[in-house]
Amino acid sequence: MIRLLASSFVVTSLVLGVACKKAPAPALSSAAAAQSSAPAAQPAAPLPPKPMPAPMPEVLARLNGVEVTKTDFDRLIRNIELGNGPIPAERRDEVMRRALDQLVTYTVLTQEAKTRNVTVTDAELEERIKKMQSQFPSEPEFVKALEARNTTLERLRADARIDMVIGKMMEAEVAAGPPPTDAELREFYDKNPNNFKQNEAVRASHILIMVDEKADPAAKQKARATIDDVLKRARAGEDFAKLAREHSQDGSAAQGGDLGFFPRGQMVPAFDKAAFALKPGEISDVVTTQFGYHIIKMAEQRTATTVPFEQVSAKIKQFLTEQQKQRRASAFIEDAKKRAKIEVLV
Repeated sequence: MIRLLASSFVVTSLVLGVACKKAPAPALSSAAAAQSSAPAAQPAAPLPPKPMPAPMPEVLARLNGVEVTKTDFDRLIRNIELGNGPIPAERRDEVMRRALDQLVTYTVLTQEAKTRNVTVTDAELEERIKKMQSQFPSEPEFVKALEARNTTLERLRADARIDMVIGKMMEAEVAAGPPPTDAELREFYDKNPNNFKQNEAVRASHILIMVDEKADPAAKQKARATIDDVLKRARAGEDFAKLAREHSQDGSAAQGGDLGFFPRGQMVPAFDKAAFALKPGEISDVVTTQFGYHIIKMAEQRTATTVPFEQVSAKIKQFLTEQQKQRRASAFIEDAKKRAKIEVLV
């Protein structure tokens, strides 16, 4: 189901290592990655949001005569803060204005779904509730989460029903458009070459004997003796994967130490330098990192290349299809809001 907004807010908020890798950098979203080759635009500075009153009135807005109340708004703000922490004072107006717009949009879509007689069966609803409950280790933990959000199971069911009704309506709306054509897939591929470059990479296995950098000399000496012995056996021809399963203290041990392919810069510097210095089949000397002592065996090298269109066309089609659905969804929401009589009172 396409998630277009945090519909019930409570529903949405309720269900929300290998020892040689660097901590991952923040990843671009699919949309951002797909547009990464486009020139950077210089957007105009946004206008500051209209200040929100303190205290808030009991009614914040009206939609076709239906009131958006402070009670519902406070529930939404509570769930935002449960997920992200207290709202900073300097962002109060921005966050609250955005939250009010979400609440208005949610109410508009609820009314639109009711007008269209979109329904959800009791069986569908109960299946959804069971899935949410399954996210928690026990019934008491589930009840605790409800209490933290100042809600009840009955209210959760009501919120979930509305959430599902809106979802059904939106799915029906966005599914109507034609899929992207082969020409559009090819055009996207040709216009975004950087997204399909495959960096130089190696596939390697390793064996790790862990020891803390701050460990005493005796502990380090013991760990070093162990890895030296394993290295001697590996170079004598013993099966590297078997040695990894028996001795490695890394999560990759179950896979015989196999780390799969990784590009330059993904692993910590000492490990990275040693791995890329090897040739296929070679075994490194002992490599020291903050995790302990490693030995590395190179399996394969992969040169930098561009992935052929044929190998990525299915993923491009999936991305463009989702992009088209989001555009249709946004247009549908904006149209519904234009047709509604919306009075924002703050």
